[in-house]
Amino acid sequence: MQNHEIDYKIHGEELQCVEIELDPQEAVISEPGSFMMMTDGIQMQTLFGDGTETGGLMGKLFSAGKRILTGENLFMTVYTNTSGQKRQITFAAPYSGKIIPLDLSKLGGRVICQKDSFLCAAKGVSVGIEFQRKLGTGLFGGEGFIMQKLEGDGMAFVHSGGYVVEKELQPGEILKVDTGCIVAFTNTVSYDIQLVGGIKNTIFGGEGLFFAQLRGPGKVWIQTLPISRLASRVLQYASPAGRKEEGSILGGLGNLLDGDRF
Repeated sequence: MQNHEIDYKIHGEELQCVEIELDPQEAVISEPGSFMMMTDGIQMQTLFGDGTETGGLMGKLFSAGKRILTGENLFMTVYTNTSGQKRQITFAAPYSGKIIPLDLSKLGGRVICQKDSFLCAAKGVSVGIEFQRKLGTGLFGGEGFIMQKLEGDGMAFVHSGGYVVEKELQPGEILKVDTGCIVAFTNTVSYDIQLVGGIKNTIFGGEGLFFAQLRGPGKVWIQTLPISRLASRVLQYASPAGRKEEGSILGGLGNLLDGDRF
């Protein structure tokens, strides 16, 4: 299926949204929950599966089944400009970070991205599930074990947490990354899990037991603040037992003076 060509503009700095301009009969797909606003003349339709409308009934059932097993929504939403003029639709990022535009036609037609990072894409882009096949990756990969794959030759948009670092890896070049900090990488990049060396690092390092190892050639996108890390810090701060007090003796008093409860 040929992907629809779309024009876009990203607004904002840290809490971003992407405004997509649709020509007549052009369409864009998204996961439920990312829609922000649209002008009159755009029709919304819920689709079963990955949004491509290809593969027949069995193909759609297989695609939907994989999405259910990995916690994704069973349906996707397609927005089509049914008017005779250009119309605009906007999708918002779910938390503070950056929206990354991916032109799949210039990235080998396939990009692997972190689960839940997909925001929206031109209709015709397939949003599937990528299982890491290596045993070590499957057992110890954590956030990187089940990922999304975007296939096609159109524009797709993914969301990251915090700031995004984009790196171009040369053939054989290796980059070791926290599994949660990976946003996306091109299909030519190989992905594996490596054990953190040293008994002290393993017990006291506080960074987890495993690294994600990315080997070039290809392009990778790394985020500074994964949502899982942000959520764990918020939960830790909200718990009285997990609070870092102002001092060993006057910690509770310091919190009270700051306006915090015990």
